[in-house]
Amino acid sequence: MRFAYSGVISKRCSEMRNRFAQQLSIGQKPIEETWINPKSKNAIDELLAALKEIYCNKEYNEKIFNILDKYIRSGKKNTGRKGLDLWVVFVLAQLRLCLNISYEMVHNLANNHHALRYLMGIERDFGYERIEFEYQNIYDNVSALSDEMIIELNVVILEFGHRKVFKKKEKTALRLKSDSFVVESNVHFPTDYNLLWDCARKCLDAVSVFFKKYETIKQWRKLSNWRYEIKGLMRELGKASASGGKNKKDRMEYAAKRYLTKTRALLKKLNESLPDFPLNDMQDLSLMIMIEHFVALMDRHIQLVDRRILKGETITHDEKLFSVFETYTEWVKKGKSRPNVELGKKLLITTDQYDLIVDYQILNDQQDRDVVIKLADRVLARHTVASWSFDKGFWAQENKKLLQLEVPKVILPKLGKLNKIEKDEESSRAFKRLKNKHSAIESNINELENRGLDRCPDRGILHFNRYISLGVSAYNLKKIGRQILKFKNEERPVKFAA
Repeated sequence: MRFAYSGVISKRCSEMRNRFAQQLSIGQKPIEETWINPKSKNAIDELLAALKEIYCNKEYNEKIFNILDKYIRSGKKNTGRKGLDLWVVFVLAQLRLCLNISYEMVHNLANNHHALRYLMGIERDFGYERIEFEYQNIYDNVSALSDEMIIELNVVILEFGHRKVFKKKEKTALRLKSDSFVVESNVHFPTDYNLLWDCARKCLDAVSVFFKKYETIKQWRKLSNWRYEIKGLMRELGKASASGGKNKKDRMEYAAKRYLTKTRALLKKLNESLPDFPLNDMQDLSLMIMIEHFVALMDRHIQLVDRRILKGETITHDEKLFSVFETYTEWVKKGKSRPNVELGKKLLITTDQYDLIVDYQILNDQQDRDVVIKLADRVLARHTVASWSFDKGFWAQENKKLLQLEVPKVILPKLGKLNKIEKDEESSRAFKRLKNKHSAIESNINELENRGLDRCPDRGILHFNRYISLGVSAYNLKKIGRQILKFKNEERPVKFAA
C-alpha cells in the first residue's frame, strides 16, 4: 500500500485507510530521514522529534497503530473511497494542540511545512506530483477521533517517554505532584435574561428555515420584527441592571415586565403553531427537535427572570444554567482574585519528576478533596510512588491516612489550624523541600494552557473531553521531544541542510 493522501472521505461509503508502515513510491522521501535541528527549541520541532522516534521504534510503532486501527478501521470493510492514512491523522491531531492553532493553520502547515510533510510521509522530490490536503478533509478526520482512543494513546506515549527517552528503570519510584485548573468552555458570560434571548433567537432561526421552505406557513411573516423587538428589550433590561442611581429596582422591574411579556407571547405562538409545521424530511425533523429543546429552555428562563427580578427570590446554584449551548459548563470559583470566576470544567493533572502527565481527570461538580482516593487507586495500580505532593485544597484527614499506607512521603498541608504534631511535621526540612518543589506543577499548568487548554473552542461535551485528551498527549509528546533533541544536541554537532 502506498502511504499517501488519496481523496476526500465519503460518509456514505466504507472507508479504506492505509496502515502505519510506509511503502515508498517513486520520488517519495522516507520518514526515517526527516531531519530536525537538535538545537531547535521550537514547539513543532520538539513534537516532530518525538513522533519520529515513535515511528522508528518498532515496538511503539505497532502499539500506536494497533490503537488507531482498533478505533478507526475496526469493523469496516477495506473498500470504498480512501481516507487519510492513520499516521497522518495522528500527526495532525497532535499538531493542532501542540501549537494551539486553528484548523485553518493546521491545513496551511500540512501543505507547506517541509519537515512536517516529511514526517507524514507525503513529501516528494522536485518534479514529482505534489500531495496536498483539502481543509474539510483534515477537519473531518481530526475532529472524528474519540476520547477513548486518545486515552489509550496517552498510556503508550507515557510509557514510551519513561522507558525509551528518560530511561526510567522499572523499579524507579515516581515523585508526583497533583493540582487542578479550569479549562474554559466556549461560552459568553451568562445571565438569565441573555440566556433567554439565546433560546428565543435559536427558535426564530429554526422557524425562519421552515418559513422559507414552505409557503403554507404564513403566520410567521413578522419574524424579523420578533427578533428586533426581543433583542431590544433584552438590551434595555441589561442596561437597567448594569446602571446605578435612584429607582434602579423600579427601572429593572419595568424593563423585565416588558421583556417577559414579549417572550411569553413568542412562547405561546410557538406552542400553538408547531403542530402545524410539516415534517417531510430529516431536516424538518431535526429542526423540530431543536425548536422543542429551546422552547423548554425558554420557558425555564422566563420563570427564572420572573422569580429573580419581579418576585425578588434568590435562585439556588443548582437551578441555574450557564449556557444553553454548552450545558456541561460549570461556574467555578478557585479563590483567585483574577479571574475570580471561570466558566468551564476543572481538570486535575498529576505530573512526575520528568514533567510528564501520568494521570488526568475532568472533574464533574467535584472538589479536589473528593477525588483523591480514586486518583490514588488509578495511579498506584500502574506506578510505584516515592512521594506525592498536593495543595491545601486536597486536604482531608481520610485522604492523608489512606495515602500514607502506600506512599512513603505524602505532602498534604492541612487546611485550618495545626496541632503540635502537625506543626512539627510541616516545619520539617523534608516536608518543606517537597512542598517547595510542588510549585513546579504551576509551570506545567501554564504550559498546558499555552498549548491550548486555557479555553476549548470545540463545541459539545464529547469534543470538550477529546480536546483535553489531545492537549495532554501533545504536551507529553512535546516534553519527550525536547528531551530527545537535548540528547542529540549533546551527542553530535548540528548538521545544516544542503
